[in-house]
Amino acid sequence: MSRFERKAADRWRYAAPVIVAIAMLALWQALTVAYDVPVYLVPSPLVVATTLVTDWGLLVASLGVTVSIALYALAIAVALGVAISLVFVQSRWIETAFTPYVVLLQVTPIVAIAPLIIIWVKDMRVALVLCATVVAIFPIISNTTLGLRSVDPGLLALFRMSRASRWQELTRLRIPSALPHFFGGLRIASGLALIGAVVAEFVAGTGGAGAGLAYQILIAGIQLNVPRLFAALVLIAATGVGLFGASVLAARLALRRWHESERPGPD
Repeated sequence: MSRFERKAADRWRYAAPVIVAIAMLALWQALTVAYDVPVYLVPSPLVVATTLVTDWGLLVASLGVTVSIALYALAIAVALGVAISLVFVQSRWIETAFTPYVVLLQVTPIVAIAPLIIIWVKDMRVALVLCATVVAIFPIISNTTLGLRSVDPGLLALFRMSRASRWQELTRLRIPSALPHFFGGLRIASGLALIGAVVAEFVAGTGGAGAGLAYQILIAGIQLNVPRLFAALVLIAATGVGLFGASVLAARLALRRWHESERPGPD
C-alpha cells in the first residue's frame, strides 16, 4: 500500500463513523418531525441539543462528580489489579486458589453488592468509588495475568540459561510482554468504571449539590423531563468514548515503537 493510499484509508477510517452518525441523527430528526412524536416520548436531536445548551451548567457539574468517581475507581482498579496479577504470576497455586474469588466479583451483580457497601462505608463518596472499583477491576486482573503468563518460551529459556533473577525476568521479560494485554484490559475497565459509578449512584440515590449524573437522570425520569434525560445519556456516552479513546492513545504511545499491534503497517 502506497503512502497516499494509506493516508486515504486513515481519513476514511475517521470519516466513516462521522458519516454514519450524521445519517442516523438526520433519520432520527426526520422521523420525530414526520410522525410528530411528543418530546416526552422521544425528543428530536435538535431538542436534545437545545436542552444540552440550556441545562449545561447543571449537567456538567453532575457529570464532573460522576467522572471523578469513575477516574478514582479506575486508578484503584489499575493499581490493585496489577498488584494482584504480579502476585498471581509468582505461583500457580496462589493463582488457582484465589482466581475463583476474583471471578466471583465479576459475576455478582453490582446492584446486589452496592447496597451493602453503602451501608458498611460511612463516607458516601468512598462507597461509590468502591462500587465502581469492584466493577472495573476484573479485566485488569484477567488481562494482565494472561499477559504475564504469555511470554515467549524461547526468551524465557534464554533468561533462565543466563541465570537471570526473578526480578530481572519479571521487569525485562514478563512486564513488557504483558503491556499489550494490560492496555486491552484498560480499554474495557475504563468503560466499566464509568458504568459502575453510574449504577452505584442509582443505587445510592444521593442528591444535593454533590449529586452525580445518575441522580439527574432519576429526577428527569420522575419529572418526565425526557429531553434532559437524553441529554444526560449523551454526556455519559460521550464521556465513555473519551475514556476509551484516552486508553487507546495511552496504548499507542507506550507500544508504537516496538509492538506490532500499534506499529503502522508497511507502505
